[in-house]
Amino acid sequence: MDGDPGSERRPRHACTVLVIVAPGQGAQTPGFLGPWLESDVYASRLEWLSTVAGLDLAAHGTTSDADTIRDTAVAQPLLVASALLASLEVFPHPADAFGKIGAVAGHSVGELAALAGSRAITAEQAMVLVRERGRAMASAAAATPTGMTAVLGGVREEVLDAIERHGLTAANDNGPGQIVAAGTMEQLAAFAEDPPAKARLRPLSVAGAFHTDHMAPAVDRVGSLATAVSVHDPRIPVISNADGLMVHDGRDLLKRVVHQISRPVRWDLCLETMADLGVTGILEMPPAGTLTGIAKRALKGVATFALNTPDQLDDARAFCSEHGEGSLINTTPTWRMVVSPAKGIFTMAEPAGAEGDMLAEGTTIGQVSSLRDEFPVWAVHGGTVVEWLVTDGDPVAPGQPLLRLHPRHEDAE
Repeated sequence: MDGDPGSERRPRHACTVLVIVAPGQGAQTPGFLGPWLESDVYASRLEWLSTVAGLDLAAHGTTSDADTIRDTAVAQPLLVASALLASLEVFPHPADAFGKIGAVAGHSVGELAALAGSRAITAEQAMVLVRERGRAMASAAAATPTGMTAVLGGVREEVLDAIERHGLTAANDNGPGQIVAAGTMEQLAAFAEDPPAKARLRPLSVAGAFHTDHMAPAVDRVGSLATAVSVHDPRIPVISNADGLMVHDGRDLLKRVVHQISRPVRWDLCLETMADLGVTGILEMPPAGTLTGIAKRALKGVATFALNTPDQLDDARAFCSEHGEGSLINTTPTWRMVVSPAKGIFTMAEPAGAEGDMLAEGTTIGQVSSLRDEFPVWAVHGGTVVEWLVTDGDPVAPGQPLLRLHPRHEDAE
């Protein structure tokens, strides 16, 4: 490696790093798509996604009332479609985004928008999956009256203890001072009578206890469909809700999104990964405000942009140009990259593959050790070793390329 002799010993952060995020259920408000549908281009694209979803998303985004768009089967496709279409307005030529965006992430159902934006799946696949996800989760929620309550403030350990004491699940851990409890309405009522000290409770406008065991039937339904989805490795690394790891394997991403239906959203860990990545700018797709609000509290000094109306588009593009120099990976169909899932120290496996060696699918190439845990790293698809991009003992950043592989002939795209 050329340059500063110490450069091999430090994570290679760029000066600026842009992260794009998509909100989850509860962010929608009546009429939020009205200004966007004044554009014939946006309206025609939404009509196409509405056809795929089997819903009149234009009506739901403009004239439907709060109760209607609160319905899980409506809210989820509406949110994913709006994020996908707004991203095309910010990046009319999607390939332009690949070299600018350091990572993408979505809160809960927003992960499907993130997967499509990273090109792991197509927009149409995302809409089919979210259609069935919404329907299945609505059906699961109808089986037992359940809900969710935001817990604002309080001492974290005391909040978690109180949630567990009442038989609830910490379904969303959104960072400092905001944890969402989920369970039956009876459990939530008892929790309201006996809240954690110094905490405020705010019931959420959602139709069920999402990201808990109550959603297990929905996991089975969406999982059965996901097996038929053709998936690709993302062109932009995705920060996973499950554990905050940076994931660059398409099949793993899809599995994570399916299982996340009944497992807690660890947005707090996603925020930690953004910090480790060196994020300087976070842009939230519409309906925006929830995730940028959390980021302002958790990531002091990081610039945020909440995109809500088309008259903000020029400023949003300028924001992306200002911060969009932080991609750590530039993939082409010729290569496969193995990237670091987290910040830490990389230790090579023994024996490590040398240049020209063929690695089988699933070969362990090493591990990344952080203060939080140790994360094994696999060459998921296998392939011929072209170049090691790190050495044993190097500090690495989330999403940093570790190994370049040439795909096996049958895997080449």
